[in-house]
Amino acid sequence: MAHPVSTSSTSREKTPREKRPTHSGDGHLLGSILAFAVMLVLFAGAIYSLTFFERTNVWPFAVCLTLFFLAFWIPQTILGRSDTGYRMAKGERKA
Repeated sequence: MAHPVSTSSTSREKTPREKRPTHSGDGHLLGSILAFAVMLVLFAGAIYSLTFFERTNVWPFAVCLTLFFLAFWIPQTILGRSDTGYRMAKGERKA
């Protein structure tokens, strides 16, 4: 058998519970909502800037590209944990 089977019900009660790692963002609801709101405003501002776009004036398009870039880059790099992913994969819980 791959896993031992316990026949007594008391053996489960005596084993200490292992603490499971928390999920990303667990317990940080307000910060997550605030970050989402800021990124949504950046995204909406990028779309709104296109209303001023004309072929003779390229600045609204440049603003649109910059806001789009910030709306996707900030959560993935600054707010993300991409710099500690390899450590957490090895089992090191300290960020």
